[in-house]
Amino acid sequence: MSELYTPVEYYDLLQCNTLVVGSIDQMEIDDADNSDKNSGSAPESKSKGKRKLYVGSQDLGFRRDHMEVLSPTKDGIVVDWDMVENIWDHALRKCLLVDPKEHPMLLAEPCSNTQQQREKTAEIMFEKYQVPALFLAKNAVLTSFASGRATSLVVDCGGGSTTVAPVHDGYVLQKAVATSPIGGEFLTDCLLRSLEHKGISIKPRYAFKRKEIRPGEFQIVDLDFPNTTESYKLYCQRVIVGDIKECVCRAPDTPYDGQLKLVLTDSRFPDVLFNPSLAQTIPGMESFVDTASSARGLPQMVIESINKCDVDIRRELFSSILLAGGTASMQQLKERLEKDLLEESPQAARVKVLASGNATERRFSVWIGGSILASLGSFQQMWFSKSEYEEHGASYIQRKCP
Repeated sequence: MSELYTPVEYYDLLQCNTLVVGSIDQMEIDDADNSDKNSGSAPESKSKGKRKLYVGSQDLGFRRDHMEVLSPTKDGIVVDWDMVENIWDHALRKCLLVDPKEHPMLLAEPCSNTQQQREKTAEIMFEKYQVPALFLAKNAVLTSFASGRATSLVVDCGGGSTTVAPVHDGYVLQKAVATSPIGGEFLTDCLLRSLEHKGISIKPRYAFKRKEIRPGEFQIVDLDFPNTTESYKLYCQRVIVGDIKECVCRAPDTPYDGQLKLVLTDSRFPDVLFNPSLAQTIPGMESFVDTASSARGLPQMVIESINKCDVDIRRELFSSILLAGGTASMQQLKERLEKDLLEESPQAARVKVLASGNATERRFSVWIGGSILASLGSFQQMWFSKSEYEEHGASYIQRKCP
């Protein structure tokens, strides 16, 4: 098997920066195409059925009339396979520049992925892309491998949600997985609403231009595009606020007490990860009351997850807590989580929170683990081959990729 499958091109859908796509209804395509011709650009787009899709940050950075920004996933689960196929096309043919027929494909999946979703993935990979082999690996397992551990407790703070998953000997203990809807996007919205409440307007780049009124002196001129959708405006605002969040925000050393203040916003914003109910007190976040009230803080999720595991491995899990995901790059998050866990965990527990000192490695730990796994000689016999797919069908993915 290893002689047939040379270097593996690994593409992780859930960690990719193209998690949203632009969509224009078919009736609007002619207007959008005319705008493209006038601009002299030739963006990549996919047209199918009654809509035209634009994939990639470059295409999304170009404003178009009536373009909605949509996500193909919800809580890490695919809800629109047409969009996913377009993202895969973009990744394989434009970014990686490879022919999928020549490469086995290793894909990462959330712990909550269903059998139906896994079989659909296998069907698309083998039928449409004609890949020679496929393997689906859990995000938490790949993160654990990236740190060189077969057993750990992975705290994955992603964009759409936060997942705490115990990994033992390379397998996720599904019964002990804990999830929360509080992720990076939720924190970005908290910061955006808080800034707006303070009178700080986040203006997308397309909404203004600089005009030189005299040498060296410029004036900001507002631009009006009435056919711009609210979802596209919000997408552009989130990009800007997300940059602010990643650059200057940090987790507070102690829980919010109603008095501590940060320069941009109050300390309730980053503390939402530890106490989700604080989101209800942030101006503009009243509509998320149900989400915040039902969510648990990071320390509680960690302790609950470990307590659901066998008593024999709890000590090892407490000492191998891995922080991963884009939100895990927030300054002081590791120190704050370790501090809270020391206060709330059993006295006998030796708590150790581990995180790469490189923010990029935290964000792409799943990708790093996947590249390590796919390069192992012992892994080559684990592939779900095309011949096995043709013989047993898509349901065989459950046996080959437990």
